[in-house]
Amino acid sequence: MPALNSLYREYRGRAEFFVVYIQEAHPIDKWQVSDNLKDDVLVASTTTDDERTGVAGMCIRNLGIEFPALVDGADNKVERAYTGWPDRLYVINTDGTIAHKSAAGPFGFKPAQVEAALKRILPGPRR
Repeated sequence: MPALNSLYREYRGRAEFFVVYIQEAHPIDKWQVSDNLKDDVLVASTTTDDERTGVAGMCIRNLGIEFPALVDGADNKVERAYTGWPDRLYVINTDGTIAHKSAAGPFGFKPAQVEAALKRILPGPRR
C-alpha cells in the first residue's frame, strides 16, 4: 500500500481516497494461502457486519493504510456492484462516472494507472 499512501498524500485536498474493505480474499475456511500462514493472517469468512468491521480494522492497521476505510456489509452488496474481489482500484469522477477501473488484483493492482487517471481529471496542483 505504500504507493497508494503516497498518492493519497500527494492528491488529498483535490481528491478523496477510500479503501473499501470487502469479503476476505483468503479466509482460512475457504482459500488459505501460504503467505497468510507465514504472516499469521488467519481470518475466517465473516458472516456479520461487526465481524467484517473487526477484520477490516486489523487489515488497515497491518497494511499501514493512511486514508479512510469503508466496510462493505456481510451481504457483499458493494463488492457485487463494483466487482471488487479480490481487489480493484477505481477513480470516480465528481459526477459519479467511472474515470478508471483497474483489472482485478493482484495483477491489476497498478497505482500508476490511478495517478494517470487523477492527472487527467483533476486541475493541476495548488500553488
